[in-house]
Amino acid sequence: MDKNWKHLTAVESHPDIVSGAWVFRGTRVPVAALFENLRDGATIDQFLEWFPGVHRQDVEAVLDYEVAILSVPAAA
Repeated sequence: MDKNWKHLTAVESHPDIVSGAWVFRGTRVPVAALFENLRDGATIDQFLEWFPGVHRQDVEAVLDYEVAILSVPAAA
């Protein structure tokens, strides 16, 4: 499976929004913020509280997508 965020409807990237970083659709919240907060020990519920424009189903879609990517064996 090729990692191609543009097919994931939960996120979007536009050059004029957060310098083209991937953000949660309809927000200016970078997807990277989710992973940074989880890395630092935050829960999904905390992340959603801190970033009220982000929806749980979008967070779950991003995490599910990453799990799917990581579940595919690397090409030899």
